[in-house]
Amino acid sequence: MELIDNHTHLQDEPFRGKEEFYINRAQELGVTKMICAGQDPEFNKRAIDLSQRFDNVYAMVGYCPDVAKDYDQQSEDLLIEQLQTPGVVAMGEIGLDYYWDESPRDKQREVMARQIEVAHELHLPVDIHTRDAFSDCYDILKNSNLEYGAILHSFNGDITWLKKFMELNVCFSYSGVVSFTKATEVHESARQTPLDRLLIETDAPFLTPKPYRGRQNEPGNVYYVAQAIAELKDIPIEEVAAATYANTVRVYGLN
Repeated sequence: MELIDNHTHLQDEPFRGKEEFYINRAQELGVTKMICAGQDPEFNKRAIDLSQRFDNVYAMVGYCPDVAKDYDQQSEDLLIEQLQTPGVVAMGEIGLDYYWDESPRDKQREVMARQIEVAHELHLPVDIHTRDAFSDCYDILKNSNLEYGAILHSFNGDITWLKKFMELNVCFSYSGVVSFTKATEVHESARQTPLDRLLIETDAPFLTPKPYRGRQNEPGNVYYVAQAIAELKDIPIEEVAAATYANTVRVYGLN
């Protein structure tokens, strides 16, 4: 059984200098590949550096909503350069965050749409963060060219939003939230997500799944995300692993 953590932050401070330790620990749980998500120029660079150090680590790069306010032509030029670096497999994470509102909402929407255009020009999928912004996120995606696919990272929408986004060329990535006892809407969405549209992630060091909720998350814990989904769907974990592995390889074009 092999698993892929399709959205982690192995370049974040809790893992600095200990990346190999966490990669090896993840492999003990069957996690053979992982994708490090960027969010700003420095985080993007760290993700790229890890993808070049480790054969089983890939990178995605982008401007997340928090730093959308800083996005300009110079930013885009650097981003395009980073996107064309070996080991980079997607644009991300990008999107909308109306909870923290670190950037003006109109700027968030503008930068999200523009980055999707850039990704399309480079034949790359996009990894989407959305918090308290499903309606605007849906409108942008619906009016974008998603020929190369999109991933809704840490999807926590209810069944109504699941069905709406199903109309688009997107996959649904579930994080540790799917294991939380009170996340009943996410439980139902996971049950209803077709296996060929399903991905799994940790978003480490955040969103630690049960049974380790409350501790720092790490890539190996994507095993417990797969376990939670298997229980919700009442299927073997091996079936979840096989589907999500194949989907991740396909969507991101992994080697």
